[in-house]
Amino acid sequence: MLETAPVLVSPPLPVVWPRFEQPLRLGVMASGNGSNLEAIAHSIERGELHAQICVVLYNNPGAGVAERAARLGLPTVLLNHRHYPSREALDHDIVQTLQAHGVDWVIMAGWMRCVTAVLIDAFAHQVLNIHPSLLPSFPGLRAVEQALATGVKVAGCTVHQVELAVDSGPVIMQAAVPVEPADNPTTLQARIQVQEHRIYPAAIALAAMSHLSI
Repeated sequence: MLETAPVLVSPPLPVVWPRFEQPLRLGVMASGNGSNLEAIAHSIERGELHAQICVVLYNNPGAGVAERAARLGLPTVLLNHRHYPSREALDHDIVQTLQAHGVDWVIMAGWMRCVTAVLIDAFAHQVLNIHPSLLPSFPGLRAVEQALATGVKVAGCTVHQVELAVDSGPVIMQAAVPVEPADNPTTLQARIQVQEHRIYPAAIALAAMSHLSI
């Protein structure tokens, strides 16, 4: 069985989840299988995260997230990045699509494309990402492989606000995952992903609470 209790979640997961005047309107962006999308959807179904997933954007035809979203009854939009002349052009259509669905918060859940100021400025301080390391350590691609190659004893995952620099921006929540002697990228990634599914819904709620208090 995969480990379900991290060494540390900081800040702690909520005992009582916040309620908002209206449910948060989320737009989820994903490039792969979308397991974090499903974790967020289940948190909403359980009455924890007070939110609604308004649309799921994906950029790879045939990505597993499209099938997962369909099973969850969520609307999807394919915006194939290969059809755009620039990242800015893609982000322009992303912004238009999110705004057309009334999205307030942009949730990057395995979105494997660098975003530009076009998206970040349109949803200032309301674009979140999850990364499989304890940032600022090991930003960028293959974070788990980077951690193993360095020989760290503790790895983990981070939810953060998105800024222009890759995997930068204020940290919202982190979970620590011990590195076991026999770990390889597959086994460590699997245990980190368990914690991603635990902290991402809570981090969305925390970010929204913090935003309302500004």
